[in-house]
Amino acid sequence: MDSNQINQLREEIEAHNRAYYIEDSPKIADYDYDRLMQQLIELETLYPELITKDSPTQRVGGTPSEGFEKVTYQSPKLSLSNAFNEGDLRDFDRRVRQTCPGATYGVEYKFDGLTVVLNYEDGIFVQGATRGDGMVGENVTTNLKTIRTIPLRLKEALSLEVRGEVFMGKKDFEKLNQRRVLAEANSFANPRNAAAGSIRQLDPKLAASRPLDIFVFNLETLDDFGLKTHTQALAFLKELGFKTSAVKEFSDIEEVINYSVVMEVERKNLAYEIDGLVIKVNNLEDREILGNTTKSPRWAIAYKFSPDQAITTVNGITVQVGRTGALTPVAELGPVTLAGSVIARATLHNEDNIRDKDIRIGDQVVIQKAGDVIPEVDHVIFEKRTGSEVVFKMPKNCPVCGEPTFRIDGEAVTKCVNMACPAQVFRKLVHFTSRDAMNIEGLGPGVLRLVIDNNLVANPVDIYHLFEQKEILITLEKLGEKSVEKLLAAIEDSKTRELSRIIFGLGIPLVGARGARVLAEHFKSMAALSHAEAEELQEIFDIGNKMAIEIVDFFKTPKNLDIIRGLQEAGLNMYQESTTVSQSLQGKTFVLTGTLPTLDRREAKALIEANGGKVSGSVSKKTDYLLAGEKSGSKQTKAQELGIAIIDESQFLALVTNGVFDL
Repeated sequence: MDSNQINQLREEIEAHNRAYYIEDSPKIADYDYDRLMQQLIELETLYPELITKDSPTQRVGGTPSEGFEKVTYQSPKLSLSNAFNEGDLRDFDRRVRQTCPGATYGVEYKFDGLTVVLNYEDGIFVQGATRGDGMVGENVTTNLKTIRTIPLRLKEALSLEVRGEVFMGKKDFEKLNQRRVLAEANSFANPRNAAAGSIRQLDPKLAASRPLDIFVFNLETLDDFGLKTHTQALAFLKELGFKTSAVKEFSDIEEVINYSVVMEVERKNLAYEIDGLVIKVNNLEDREILGNTTKSPRWAIAYKFSPDQAITTVNGITVQVGRTGALTPVAELGPVTLAGSVIARATLHNEDNIRDKDIRIGDQVVIQKAGDVIPEVDHVIFEKRTGSEVVFKMPKNCPVCGEPTFRIDGEAVTKCVNMACPAQVFRKLVHFTSRDAMNIEGLGPGVLRLVIDNNLVANPVDIYHLFEQKEILITLEKLGEKSVEKLLAAIEDSKTRELSRIIFGLGIPLVGARGARVLAEHFKSMAALSHAEAEELQEIFDIGNKMAIEIVDFFKTPKNLDIIRGLQEAGLNMYQESTTVSQSLQGKTFVLTGTLPTLDRREAKALIEANGGKVSGSVSKKTDYLLAGEKSGSKQTKAQELGIAIIDESQFLALVTNGVFDL
C-alpha cells in the first residue's frame, strides 16, 4: 500500500472539513464527503500501521475513559477581571494609559462556553485540557478531537499553545434538547452547560454526538513568530487553520463603549450566546509592560452585559447557614425561565439588601442573573402590591441549631456563632473534602450527611479515625463493605495531599485555592504559617490586609489549632515540598528563541522555573537573558539593541549548574 495515497485522501478530507466547518462554504455534497471518509476508514482498517494521530478518522473517539488525568500548567491560565458599566471601562483605560499612553484595543465577543487550552507539537494536536482553576485542568484531548473545527494538523509544522472557547450554537442546542426530550432524558439548562457537560463526558462517542464548536481567541506562545499585535496573532492562527474569534480594533475607550452599547442589543441576533465583550490591549509589548496580577492580566478586562430579567412572585424567604456561620436569606420564587434556566430560588444576600430594596413575602419582583450566573432579585414592582405582603425579619436564633444569632456593628452579615452548629459542621466538611481541598473520593455531601447524622464525624480530624468505625460504617444505609473499603482507602490516600490543599481545606476566611498555594510556597510549613504576624503576611504579594487579619485570627483560635494538631497526628503532610530544584536562576527573566540542540522549548522552560527563574514571551528591558538556538528570529535583534545577554544552550546549562557561564 502506498502511504501517499492515504495521506492525499486525509488532506482532501481535511480541506473539505475546513471549507464546511470554518469557511462555511462546502465544496462537495455530504454524500460525496461520506464516501471519502468511508474509503479512508477501509484503508486504515486494512493497513492499521498507517493510522496517524492527525487522521480525520480519529475524531470519532475511542473507548470510554475511567477518569480525566490532571494537567498542570507551566504558566497560570488567568481569568479576567470584570467591568459592569461605562465607569469601570474608563477606570480600566485610565490604569492602562498611566503606563502605556498610546495603547489601542482589540475587542472580541465574550463567548458563553467552556475555556480549553490546546497544545500542538510540530503541527500535530497532542493535548487539550480544560482551564480548570488556571493552574490545574483536566486532560480532555480525546473529546476535543471530536470537534471538527479543531485542526488535528496545522498548515505549518509549528509547536504552539492556544486558548479557545468550546460552545454550542443556539439552534444546535434547541435540536439537542428536542432529541433528549424524545429520548426521555433530562434537558440541558442552557448552551454553556450542554457544551461543558459534553466535553467532560468520559465516553468520547457521546462528545462526538454533540454539535460542539470552538472559537480560538488567544495564542499563548508568542515566541519566534514575529508578531507585534493581538490582531496579527489571530490572523496568524486563522492562516494555520483555526476558527478564530472575530476582533475589532479601537483607538480609544469611548469607541469601545459605543460599540458595547450596540452589541448589547445586537447579541440576540448572533447564532451563539455571548454574555459580554473582552477588551484587550492590542500591542503585545504593551501587554508585557503592563503584566499581570496573580488573578488576572492588567491588559484585558471582560465587559459584562446587563443580565436578562424576568418577573415572578416571592412565595417565601428561607435562611441558609454557611460554613462560616453566615445566615443568608433566600427567596423562594414561583418558577420562571431566565437565560435558558428554570429559576425557583434567588439569593437575597443579607438583611440590609432586603430592607434597602423593601422586598416582602408575596411581592411581585424582577429577577436577574448576577454576572449571568447567580439568580438575584433586582427590584420590587411596587405598583403590584395588594397590602397582603409580609415584611421579613432575620431570625434571632439560628434556624438549624437554635442558638442566638449575632451581627457585628457595621457589618451586613448576621452569624450563628455556635461553632458546633450542624449546618456549619456539614458545610465546613463538604469544603474540606472537596476536589480543590483534600479531594476524598466517595466522601461527598450525601455520605458526609450520613456519617454526621450517625455521630461518627464532627470535624476534619474525625474523618481520619473512621477506620476505627468500619464495622458501623458497613451497616449504614447506602454503604456496603466494598464502598467502605474504597472510602477508607481514599481517606488514607488524602494524607499525602500537599500543604496548600490542607490550608485551603481549613476554610480560613478569604483564603482561596490560589491564596493557599501562595502561603504554602512562602512559609513551607503549617507551623511557620501559624506563627505569622499580620505585617509579615501583608508583605506577601496577593495577600491583602483583610486576608492577613483573617489568617492571624484563625491561628489564634484554640479550637482551630486543636484541629491542625489532630490532622498532623493523623499523619497528614504539614510541609510544602518545594517545586524549585535550586535558586541558581532566582529573580532572572529568560526569553526563548530558535531551536536548541538538545532541549525542546518545554524542557528549557521547566528547567528555568525549577531553578527559580521565569520565562517571558517577549524581549524587554526587564529581560536578563535571551536563550537562543538555531533560526533565531527578531527577538535576537531586539536583544542586541537593548544590550540583553544572549546565551546558547551550553552557557544556559552552565548557568543552571553553577550560576555563572563563560562568554
